[in-house]
Amino acid sequence: MNKNNPPLTLDQLRDGQRVRGIVPNQTVTIKHVDRLDDVTAEVIYCDEAGHYSPVILTPDRLARVEIVTESGDIPAFDGNADDFRLVAEALRITYAARHDPMVAVNSSDVDPLPHQIRAVYEELLPRVPLRFLLADDPGAGKTIMAGLYLKELILRSSCERAIIVVPGGLVEQWRDELAQKFDLHFKVFNAASDDSAGKNPFEAHPYLIVRMDQIARNDRLMRLLEQVKWDVAIVDEAHRMSAHYSLWAGEINATKRFKLGQLLSETSHNFLLMTATPHSGKEEDFQSFMSLLDRDRFEGQYRQGIHRTDTKGLMRRMVKEDLLTLDGRPLFPERRAYTVPYELSRAERDLYEQVSDYVRDEMGKADAIQDGKRRNNVGFALMVLQRRLASSPEAILRSLERRKAKLRRSQREYDAPNDYDSAVSETNWAELEQQVDEVVDRATAAQDQAQLTHEITVLDGLIATARRVRNQDEDRKWVELRKILESKVLTGTNGENRKIIIFTEHRDTLTYLEDKITTQLGSTDAVVTIHGGTPRHLRQAIREQFTHDPRTLVLLATDAAGEGLNLQRAHLMVNYDLPWNPNRIEQRFGRIHRIGQREVCHLWNLVAHNTREGDVFNRLLEKIEVMSEAYNGNLFNVLGDTDSFDGRPLKDLLIEAIRYGDQPETRRWLDKVIDASVSKGLDELRAKRALSEDIFSSRELDHVRNTMRDAEERKLQPGFIRSFFIPAFKRLRGLIDKRESGCYKVTYVPPLLRDIASCQYECVTFDVDYRHPAGTHHDAALIAPGHPLLDAVLVRTTEDLKPTLAQGTIFVDRSSKQLATPALLYIVEQRITAGGDKDTLYHHFDYLLVPQDSDTNMNVPKNGGITVTTTPPFLDYDTPKEEERAIIQNLMRDPMLRSWLRKDHGRIVTLWATKEGIQPRMAELEQQRRSETQRVWDQVKNRLTIEINYWERMISELRYQERNGHVNQRLGSKDAVAKVADLEQRLELRRREKKQASWLSAKTPLIRGVALVIPGHLIDAHSAPNAKKQATTFAKETREVERRAVEAALAAERALGRVPEEMPRNNPGFDIRSTDPANPLAHRYYLEVKGRIAGSNTFTITNSEINFAQNHKDTHRLVLVSVHPDGPEFDEVRYVTHAFDDMEASMSTHSRNEKWSHYWGQGGAPV
Repeated sequence: MNKNNPPLTLDQLRDGQRVRGIVPNQTVTIKHVDRLDDVTAEVIYCDEAGHYSPVILTPDRLARVEIVTESGDIPAFDGNADDFRLVAEALRITYAARHDPMVAVNSSDVDPLPHQIRAVYEELLPRVPLRFLLADDPGAGKTIMAGLYLKELILRSSCERAIIVVPGGLVEQWRDELAQKFDLHFKVFNAASDDSAGKNPFEAHPYLIVRMDQIARNDRLMRLLEQVKWDVAIVDEAHRMSAHYSLWAGEINATKRFKLGQLLSETSHNFLLMTATPHSGKEEDFQSFMSLLDRDRFEGQYRQGIHRTDTKGLMRRMVKEDLLTLDGRPLFPERRAYTVPYELSRAERDLYEQVSDYVRDEMGKADAIQDGKRRNNVGFALMVLQRRLASSPEAILRSLERRKAKLRRSQREYDAPNDYDSAVSETNWAELEQQVDEVVDRATAAQDQAQLTHEITVLDGLIATARRVRNQDEDRKWVELRKILESKVLTGTNGENRKIIIFTEHRDTLTYLEDKITTQLGSTDAVVTIHGGTPRHLRQAIREQFTHDPRTLVLLATDAAGEGLNLQRAHLMVNYDLPWNPNRIEQRFGRIHRIGQREVCHLWNLVAHNTREGDVFNRLLEKIEVMSEAYNGNLFNVLGDTDSFDGRPLKDLLIEAIRYGDQPETRRWLDKVIDASVSKGLDELRAKRALSEDIFSSRELDHVRNTMRDAEERKLQPGFIRSFFIPAFKRLRGLIDKRESGCYKVTYVPPLLRDIASCQYECVTFDVDYRHPAGTHHDAALIAPGHPLLDAVLVRTTEDLKPTLAQGTIFVDRSSKQLATPALLYIVEQRITAGGDKDTLYHHFDYLLVPQDSDTNMNVPKNGGITVTTTPPFLDYDTPKEEERAIIQNLMRDPMLRSWLRKDHGRIVTLWATKEGIQPRMAELEQQRRSETQRVWDQVKNRLTIEINYWERMISELRYQERNGHVNQRLGSKDAVAKVADLEQRLELRRREKKQASWLSAKTPLIRGVALVIPGHLIDAHSAPNAKKQATTFAKETREVERRAVEAALAAERALGRVPEEMPRNNPGFDIRSTDPANPLAHRYYLEVKGRIAGSNTFTITNSEINFAQNHKDTHRLVLVSVHPDGPEFDEVRYVTHAFDDMEASMSTHSRNEKWSHYWGQGGAPV
């Protein structure tokens, strides 16, 4: 408060005053004053964020209050115009998502595809709060979708804390992709290092990536995680959070992973599950999995015919066959699979029969073992031996040798994995492989020393046979692989070597093939390997070598490479060993058949002919091939998501074939089961596609294209960001120098920015196209919304200059489209919230221009002269020159102008924003919200009512049993009564939540800033004799020339076959939007039209026009029209492409005069 002024009294406080001293560092507006006594009053005020609050003003507090403006006062308009521009742009960029509807796309190093755009912007972001399962096929780019979703929420200030839960083998991939593509820096959780500070490690880090099993299997970490709330939780490979219902009490037998999912569902505001395999084939398990998203909609064990499955609003699944590029072509290329049968040599046949006899005999002995655990171990060991027999002579020889050696030394047994084929978890692959080896080497059905001695003797004979086969070097399977390698598949049509991936199941075979192929190709650089023991960092290095080194042609891999590595540099693959889980085949093929693959993918499956398991595989692959060919190869995964064959996994069929395959009835049964299972899988896949709502029609694809094009028109990157950042950064004493094309070096970051930014940056860019500069080993940092340096500049600029918005400023409009009278420019913020203001459903900025000659009359005008834009017009206005200030002051003394300025335009603008902006959007959102809320409520009510009725029947049944002396120790009537009470309580809670969920709150539109705009012609009219007449004549002539020029440009576009659309006269950035009806896939074209009378020397280009041109590069046209004095038929038109690529617009350069002849010389025929 000014010490020279007397202290305020309550009598001086009035509604509408703007005052300081009520809220620290803010100017607030008094909305109501209620006198409590002579010296105390309750005041309702509105702060700068638009929040209304009450405060009690006592004499002490009143002494700190200072009136800034009275209600009805003319704003001072004495703020610095350049500062106003900077802080207003800082506000727009801070809330970038309110202007740029796809700001995450435009500020990230990604080119999203239509299905990804639809997922993020039509499925995920509109659902607040989010509970959703994203279940697109493998390779659809779910990580990209998650990254875009996260970045959008962060830029909308809706995500301050996020946790991503992934399998352990994927943490580095997630961390790297988020950092490299989205500039999102997540910390990988490490319990050892993070817990050393004695704090809750989950609380200490706002953005975390954690390993699923590291948390789920650690009770202490689970307790710590329970204490923390998250704005967003994302789970990748979420199908691992499975659970099954117990048979006796209808309760979920929750795995530790499932409990982790339940915990995250309870502690996160937005919860996103991602998996390509959501359904294992069991509906009850799928519904228990879906209960992670909504416990009440999927309460209780699924009972067919009673419960319904409705996942609308909770799940999206798109299959590979339906994914398209923007131009409507299939996203995934054709793929072809071939079965390569081969006959065993006589020696190989003898070895096969001897080992198979041994396996069958030992399995027979194992059936008699009473100890179930030991029986399972023996069965597992024999199964793996049979699989290694089929793999290679080297694998079976080494396995038999190790087994004999271990049996001699010890009979100690080890636990076998529950399922060798599905144990691929995040997994420490080295531990898994070692565990398997230990069981195979030691587990035996021998019951005494005599039986053990006999088994060792048998092994001696098998080892001798296997060694002879290996030494004879007549491996027919290797011969087939060698043929593939030699038959031109490694050499493309242009002489360039192709690359191939070969999968095997066993380390011994991998080493064996590495030696053989290296010898065959004559180079140690030609072959690289990945197996379970390969450290994670080396896997990535090997992937890079395989991808980029032209000398490296072959990747040999076990299934350790089937998880987390994208290998689309190759399009050829061999399954040297076929997995006993057919879904693994799809997982392997998915490493190369994924987004980014442009070649037809080829897969060869090597299968031994006339072996028991080989016959099963041959029948299965032959049936799949026939079914797939019937659909022109467009059904990629005929077996679907399940490996069930007549209710049994494939490995059981293979074991049946090994043990009883010589029996004709067994072979007939196997053929019947395989044929029926493939047909059923095809039927299920076709039904899923027919019933799925998640299919792109041509109409939906057009909608996505148009949505992306609309977003393109409003993007801030790179032009608007660059023209703000450079002057704002320099104002803060930062140093930035332009280097090579598109790149800059930040040589000095001032200390006041260093708390969230680095001290210097070697290479930065504002354009994602220059993110990877040629000739350097480092990527350029992208200065875009979300980058710490830009964020720091935005925060500091807003803190320093925010008062300028309230002060107001004066701009001069010198454009060719200037108004006839002075105007007020208002920056207006509109907001609609839900959930007690926690969730923002609508947040929008508009720029309203209210001219003096507008017919407002204190009512909301429909067409009364108010102009509304989403792009700030002040970017093209000038700061008044020093010599013009006296003229402007003189203009403001005009009684009519002063009278007009005293009107309550703020009320008019607020009313306009309410009726034209908030109310229509509010009605739309309320309708959507009511519809969705009612649908969810109907499902919840139906499900919980069914469960309540079920448990009420159980109460009666259990009480009847108890009265007759049959007491159920696990489930009594009291338990059932408690269950009913819990369900009824949950039903009532959801009923109350339904009412709250549909309740939306429309916030009062908030005026963020105001400026007075003086047309340049008014200043000119006061600066020279007869200037007013000259200005009028000039304006008339300018409008006529502009009209001729626009008509000429429209005619040129029509001549090109395009459909041009003229924009409103004040449209910032461009004058005409043009499309090609014959090619709906083509881009929109944006035309900035400049017309001059023939012989003119210059034309004017504005800041917005430069920025817009740089944002749209290839699709922007500068259209120059030389207007001939003899009439339109003599007018000349030239198009200039990339006209302003090398020009730097800035906050201090609002318009500039360019030489007409220079650009006319660059121009050419319309294109």
